[in-house]
Amino acid sequence: MSMRSRKTSRKTLLTAAALTAGLTLAAVTPALAGASASGTTRAAAVSSAQGDPRNVTQHVADFYGAYIDAVWTTDDPTAAASAKALRGFYLSAAAQKKVAAYEKREHADGILFAQNVPVKWKVAYTGSGAGHATSRVTLTWGDGPHAQVSRIDVRSDLRTLKITDLKPAG
Repeated sequence: MSMRSRKTSRKTLLTAAALTAGLTLAAVTPALAGASASGTTRAAAVSSAQGDPRNVTQHVADFYGAYIDAVWTTDDPTAAASAKALRGFYLSAAAQKKVAAYEKREHADGILFAQNVPVKWKVAYTGSGAGHATSRVTLTWGDGPHAQVSRIDVRSDLRTLKITDLKPAG
């Protein structure tokens, strides 16, 4: 083996070892964060999640989870584009127009019906009929016993799973 090929092999081996160490650290760090004694419960709070892309309520939950993540993340330059793309994927064209009209009129986010971002969300199925399903989205605006809560009724098409209407729950 020539000196050049030994150097190339050694460099490849070192690169692979560094990559393996980095991936191992990435896999172990979240587990350690969840097990730390620092009192941080967020890392351990959701130890597993599952979903079904055919379930209309799950579809709404997926949208709100991803959308809130995108608008929460103000230091990522791709966050605004991600939020816009999520709207385009999950909302029907008519719902997108209605959201845009609300935002222009109220100067607030037409998905959250607010100017800020909630810290928690929950979605529950509330009924269906005439080819649509309704889900109730509950948004929590802070921590502790006196956190404010708001609710949004979200209507979805059962065939396409697209969100066709959103309105604050009465």
